[in-house]
Amino acid sequence: MNRKLQRSSTDCILGGVCGGLANYFEFDPTLVRVAYVLLSVCTAFSGTLAYILLWIVMPKERV
Repeated sequence: MNRKLQRSSTDCILGGVCGGLANYFEFDPTLVRVAYVLLSVCTAFSGTLAYILLWIVMPKERV
C-alpha cells in the first residue's frame, strides 16, 4: 500500500487539506472537517494556523 499525504484536488472547499487528510486516513471528509472546526474552536483558533501550515507544506494531488 503506497499512500501519500497530499492536498485533495477533487474534494476541497478551501485548500484541500481536510480532504487530503480524509483520503490518507480513509475517513469521511465531512467528519474530518467537523473535527477540525471543533478542535479549532476549542483551542482558541490555533487550528487555523495548523491548517495554513499544512496548506503550505502538503503538496497538491496530481490528477
